[in-house]
Amino acid sequence: MATLLHLDSSAIPEGSASREVTAAFRAEWQAAHPGGAVIYRDLAADPVPHLDAHGITAAFVPAEHQTEEQRRALALRHTLAEELESADAVLIGTPMYNFTIPSSLKAWLDQAIIVGRTGGEEGTVAGKPVTVVAARGGSYAPGTPRQDYEFVTNYLEKVLTGMMGLRVDFIVPEMTLAPVKPELAQFIPLADASRAKAHDDAKTRARELAGQLSAV
Repeated sequence: MATLLHLDSSAIPEGSASREVTAAFRAEWQAAHPGGAVIYRDLAADPVPHLDAHGITAAFVPAEHQTEEQRRALALRHTLAEELESADAVLIGTPMYNFTIPSSLKAWLDQAIIVGRTGGEEGTVAGKPVTVVAARGGSYAPGTPRQDYEFVTNYLEKVLTGMMGLRVDFIVPEMTLAPVKPELAQFIPLADASRAKAHDDAKTRARELAGQLSAV
C-alpha cells in the first residue's frame, strides 16, 4: 500500500494555483492507488510551530533530564519525521511570498530535518521522490528581468537534496496574478497556458510515480 505525504502552504484556501495543482496530482495518485494512504498537512490552516530552543536542545539532553517543553518539542519533531519516513512519495505545494517560501513551510522543514536521522545523504529519507508545485505571480525564469529574485526553487532544491538526499521534481505555474492585476493583463494567455501545463504535468508525474512504486 503506497503512502503519499501531501503538504500545502498557501495562505489562500480558494483560488490558490499551488493548491489546485497539488489537488490534481493527489486525485491522479489516489486513482492509481485507491487502497493507498494520504497523510495531509495544511500548513496554513494548521501551522507547525517554528523551531525554538526547546526543540533544538532536547536532542542533546538525556530523556530523564528533559523539561516538559523539551519533551513536547521533541515529540513533534519525531512525529513529522515519522510521517516523512513512512511516505513512499511527497507532494509539496508552495506559493512565492516576497521572493521565497511561506514561513509555514520553512517551519515544517526546520522541524522535520533532524541531523543524523532525516538529515544527511545517508539519512532515513534519502532517495525518496518529492514533487514540488511552486506557483508564482510573475515569471522568474532564466532570461527574465527578475530571474535573480527566485529563491523558491533555488532554496528548496538545495535543502531537499543537499540536506535530505531527496529526489526533487518541480512543477511551476507562472504569471498567476495576471488575471487579477490590470498591469499584467497582457500575460493572461501565458498564465492560462502555464496553469494548464502545470495540471497536465502534475497528473503525468503522479501516474509515473504510481507506476514506479507498483513495479517495486
